[in-house]
Amino acid sequence: MRRNKVHHFSLLRGATLAATAATALVTFAGALTAAELPKSAEVKDTGKLIIANTLEYAPFEFIDENGKQVGINIELAQETAKLLGAELEVTRIPFPSMVPGLAAGRFKVAWETFAATDERLKQVDFVMFIKSGIVASTTADKASQFQGENNLCGKRVGVIGGAVSDFIADRLSAECKEKSLPEIAKSIFPEGKDIIQAALSDRIDARLDDATASGYFEVTSKGQMVVVPGLYDVAPLGIAIPKGDKETADMLAAGVNELIKNGTYKTIMAKYGMTSAMIDEAYIVDSADKIRK
Repeated sequence: MRRNKVHHFSLLRGATLAATAATALVTFAGALTAAELPKSAEVKDTGKLIIANTLEYAPFEFIDENGKQVGINIELAQETAKLLGAELEVTRIPFPSMVPGLAAGRFKVAWETFAATDERLKQVDFVMFIKSGIVASTTADKASQFQGENNLCGKRVGVIGGAVSDFIADRLSAECKEKSLPEIAKSIFPEGKDIIQAALSDRIDARLDDATASGYFEVTSKGQMVVVPGLYDVAPLGIAIPKGDKETADMLAAGVNELIKNGTYKTIMAKYGMTSAMIDEAYIVDSADKIRK
């Protein structure tokens, strides 16, 4: 794959942007309750939109200084629940357990940023609602070691187990070997925060992860970690649901599209400096040929 220089997302333009976004969200709130959306049997029976979600993966989900659940995934789910006239219930589980949990019928919605890989599509379907790519980031003092082509070869790289970055690390390592360069030493972690701590404590050289989360941390950490050149596999990302669960898929797609239509989606994305990651329409993917590049 040709690698292009990363163009960082425009992130977090300070308190003024956050305040403006919050005001806009209130403005739209009155319109949200008017929408009539299809509801799954679970939502009808329980009055709840129950989602699986990880604990700490800023800017998608994290606990703020007041102990409140916030982030793009949480806030989009909250607004979708409002449209459905339902209460949002969040179950925290590790990312690698989500697809197996859906396939086993333990829950109906894993509201995360999944890429629709061939392997995952054998077990689950997706509702795409955002786009991104994979980048590497490292501590500021090591950034000069990650210039040029093949800049991950021979490096100690941390990934979230089962995430797209996990598979990309394997592919990049194989490419290093084909070029007679040192392979990547991959370390697997359960959460993004664990990778960051490993990098900051020099247990690994780099974090391979979603561009949006990596760029967000570069800004909020005031440059402790910086994104290095190289962008891998730009793709839409989506919410995972059980295979063939059209009822849940239609409900979530309709909900997110209503948020896109009434402006709430853009407001939440702008609040976290993520407008570059927006898509025009949420859509269902149950096979690889339906992915929109």
